[in-house]
Order: sequence, then C-alpha cells, then structure tokens
Amino acid sequence: MTGGSIGPVGAGRDPGLQPERTRLAWRRTALALSLVTALAVRLGSTGDPADALIAGVVVLVWGAALVLCWPRGTGTGPAGVGGRTLPLVALATVGLALLGVLLVARGLW
Repeated sequence: MTGGSIGPVGAGRDPGLQPERTRLAWRRTALALSLVTALAVRLGSTGDPADALIAGVVVLVWGAALVLCWPRGTGTGPAGVGGRTLPLVALATVGLALLGVLLVARGLW
C-alpha cells in the first residue's frame, strides 16, 4: 500500500473483540461436542452392549471436554495462552469423531 493513514499494524485494533471471539469459539466447540455426544448416545441405544459401552465412553469424554471448555467459554477461565487445555480438547474431539465412526460402522454391519 502506498501512503494512507493506516499506521502501524494493529494500531486500530480493538483489544476487546479478541476475547469475545475466543469465548464464542469455545462455546461452538462445546456445542459441537454435545451434538456429537447426543448422536453417539442415540446410535448406542440400540440394545447392543458394545454400542452401549462405546456410547458410555463418548459421554465420559464429552464430560471431560466440557469441563475444559466451560470456563473458557464463559470467560471465567485462564486468559493465558498455552497450557494443556487446547491439546486435550483437540484429543477429545478426535476421539469422539473416531468413536462416532465406530458406532456408525457397527450400525451399518
């Protein structure tokens, strides 16, 4: 860009918007995990003990992920970057996805 009155990078940035976007992202993560869990419980309620066990594991993983997401989604959690929260939620999301695929595969056979 040539000329203009833009100034340094980030000079016009409102620091109040980033925490709100972060809270909304954590809320979306918690909502997505809740929906996947509800679908897994529905698929696991077919009466097969293996499906019920898988659905139970999904509920436990969902509970652990929700405990991690809730403080950040409400803005009461730690503000610092880093820690173990993000990798644990990512692991929980991948685990729920794999368990969901397993439930669907078992339902198709």
